[in-house]
Amino acid sequence: MSTYRLDTLFSPRSIAVVGASPRPGSLGLTFLKNLIQGGFAGAIYPVNPHHRQIEDRPCFSSIAKLPETPDLVVIAVPPRNVLDVVEDAGKRGVAAAIIATAGLGYGADSLSGQVRLAARRYGLRIVGPNCIGVLSPRARMNASFAAHDAKPGDLALISQSGAVAVGLVQWAAQRQVGFSAVVSLGDKMDVDFSDCLDFFSADAGTRAILLYIESIDNAKKFMSAARAAARIKPVVVIKAGRHAQGARAAATHTGALAGSDAVYDAAFRRAGLLRVLDLDQLFSAAETLGRQKPFPGKRLALLTNGGGVGVLATDRLIDMGGTLANISPGTLEKLNALLPPTWSQSNPVDIIGDADPARYAGALEVLLADPENDAVLILNVPTAIAGAANVATAVTEVIRRHRAKGYQQKPVFAAWIGEDPDSARVFEEARIPHFATEADAVRGFLQLVRYREAQTELMETPDNLPHDFSPDPETARAIVAEVLAQNRRWLNPLEVNALLTAYDIPTAPVTLAKTPDEAARAAQPILAEGGTVAVKILSPDIVHKSDIGGVKLDLTTEEAVRRATADIFERAARLRPDASITGVTVQPMVRRAKARELIAGLADDPSFGPVVVFGRGGTAVEVISDKALALPPLDLKLADDLIARTRVSRRLKAYRDVPAADERAIALTLVKLAQLAADVPEIRELDINPLLADHTGVIAVDARVLAAPEVRKGSGHPRFAVRPYPKEWERTITLRNGRKAFVRPVRPEDEEEFRRFFEKITPEDLRLRFFAPVRDFSHTFLARLTQLDYARAIAFVAFDEETGEMMGAVRVHADANHETGEYGILLRSDLKGLGLGWMLMRLMIEWAKVEGLHEVEGQVLRENSTMLDMCRSLGFSIKIDPDDPELRIVTLPIASIDEPGKLAETA
Repeated sequence: MSTYRLDTLFSPRSIAVVGASPRPGSLGLTFLKNLIQGGFAGAIYPVNPHHRQIEDRPCFSSIAKLPETPDLVVIAVPPRNVLDVVEDAGKRGVAAAIIATAGLGYGADSLSGQVRLAARRYGLRIVGPNCIGVLSPRARMNASFAAHDAKPGDLALISQSGAVAVGLVQWAAQRQVGFSAVVSLGDKMDVDFSDCLDFFSADAGTRAILLYIESIDNAKKFMSAARAAARIKPVVVIKAGRHAQGARAAATHTGALAGSDAVYDAAFRRAGLLRVLDLDQLFSAAETLGRQKPFPGKRLALLTNGGGVGVLATDRLIDMGGTLANISPGTLEKLNALLPPTWSQSNPVDIIGDADPARYAGALEVLLADPENDAVLILNVPTAIAGAANVATAVTEVIRRHRAKGYQQKPVFAAWIGEDPDSARVFEEARIPHFATEADAVRGFLQLVRYREAQTELMETPDNLPHDFSPDPETARAIVAEVLAQNRRWLNPLEVNALLTAYDIPTAPVTLAKTPDEAARAAQPILAEGGTVAVKILSPDIVHKSDIGGVKLDLTTEEAVRRATADIFERAARLRPDASITGVTVQPMVRRAKARELIAGLADDPSFGPVVVFGRGGTAVEVISDKALALPPLDLKLADDLIARTRVSRRLKAYRDVPAADERAIALTLVKLAQLAADVPEIRELDINPLLADHTGVIAVDARVLAAPEVRKGSGHPRFAVRPYPKEWERTITLRNGRKAFVRPVRPEDEEEFRRFFEKITPEDLRLRFFAPVRDFSHTFLARLTQLDYARAIAFVAFDEETGEMMGAVRVHADANHETGEYGILLRSDLKGLGLGWMLMRLMIEWAKVEGLHEVEGQVLRENSTMLDMCRSLGFSIKIDPDDPELRIVTLPIASIDEPGKLAETA
């Protein structure tokens, strides 16, 4: 349901507390007192049939007896009464409810399931059950049983744990850090992380979002909301249970490598979230984000009165991948004129232990003006010479002066070792992030750096895929379907070879032999060319062949192949008498003296679906555990990032007499595997180990594939957490003049196509589309047009089939509730009148119909008569924008269209 009625939840006009009680220590009394003492301005109604008055307020016997319909109901009654209260609230038309009660059970048949169905029937939004409640400081609403109220601010905290939420609120109260809202989700019956992310990402009063997560129930919904939110403002996440093991035993190496927390980490990375590992780091993030906006750059200057603490800060900065700033010659000259001769002459700028407030202030002035740094961290070790609070006051005055001059973009952090309370108050009043240790301060600085870098990476344009990569999904699907039709789950090596070949992944050829003599004959051509042979057991019941001695390598004669095959059969019969033996596979030994052994494959996560795994390969792959994960789909940029996050990536570079491995070939293999996962959802695990890589390319030496039946629902992959490229919307159209155009969904790598396209649009057409002159087509601007979340938006791009030039595009973006879509369209100025705009609009309407949107709307300038005429012809209603008489709002009720019609082949 996403943001439906959440505005009422966080800003209610009236609240009823069902289960209110005069009994000290009861939930009902605590909720009631917190609401009253928090200063909630609206009506507060205690509800309890056993009392006439509680806390000097009249008490009502039921929701039905209230003098008005409350916006929000707090439910603090025994589990057996919760369903009746929800029914009463729904019938009365209540918008939202907080269920603090625990013990409702889990599953559709439980009391929790019945409550969920009742709430949905009435459109009643539920927070909880088993939660501490909701705090909305700007509404002066403390609808919780937290011990302390939250101060107003611009951080939104969404926590699955009530204890963590309460702890962070108490910490923040002591630090003057405020919140736009604090939400304890509890068991997430209805309102979940995704709903809150959608709401607070659009909330002007929220600058950053903090998440405490234990589990995600709907990965698709979460990823879509998280990706959208992280592009707008910082989202910091802490995930509990990092070392919990998966529920099932993995069958392949890639499955074993893809632990649950590693998948969550891959998901957070893909969404652009900033992950922290413990509450200390979360507190650091809250301290930083609560006082400092993200900034460009990552070079840090250190100003200290203690050399040792400066060195420790430098060590911590380098350990965490930070960058120590240089000091420009001009700044060095100014510092020499200002400081004693014994100062450090470098960064960290150690101004000596006898530094007084004036020396601190002077040095800070100089560093703030130095273009060689992007931020300054001030460190202070208390001495008897200069009071810590006096130094804090002096540097704060400098910072205020620079802010007044427009220097806000250069942030300043403070670490007063030991955290002097008087100094802390000075920094809090000036909204300067301050910390008790140099390590916490460095971490706080780098959290903002990492956020900015993540946003930059999210908008980087990937390289184009090779034009000759044309996978054969039909063949791949047929192979897997045949395996499943035989009630098998494992593909045999011949089938694996054919599957990889269908996706242009180089593999060593494989031959099946059922007897020792057949194996010898299959080996003969390989041996005749001077090669050596590998023989491996083939059995649907034996996955790890080497466990029973079912692999024989480096065989050089036919007799050796014959003996090795007989030995494999004997060992299999003795060690696995229950196994069905198909035969052995015979293949050439792949000799690449300077190749690196890698592992690449697919694993299946119960929450996030398929994940791509890459790392160092070989028989000790689990022991070495050098791996990284990514959620598909992948492009080459994402594949490069996946490779770079492993230790083995360093061995892919050239060293001594070993040439660099072909990293593009490795990255392309990962992209192909991700595409295979998208095209064949029945593949559960795929394991290429080893994948040999050298300067000539890659080759899969050994691979295993596990499949399972998949119930397909609609188009695309049913279990992808990130919706893949919707290839099913590609088509060719014919314009009125007979010209053909290829229309497809936009891709991230289309940025340059858009740049060239805008060069052929007249300034007047640009003004009609964007309502203002447009001159700067920056990377950021173009990235927002080409990098879409296909779960929420689509842009169809038309290309001339002959020239390949971009002709036009239409875009529609659904709201968070997936009910209304806002569209925009633009054609090349020299291609009007050919019917292209009409056809693109019809295609956009068809997509909206398939996606289940209720309506599509847009804004059109009053003078844009051509667009308005087309909208009328397509059935749009047109009205004047009440906020701007020069604009017209055009609306098409998609739900009322019986059949939008497939896009015609001709205009």
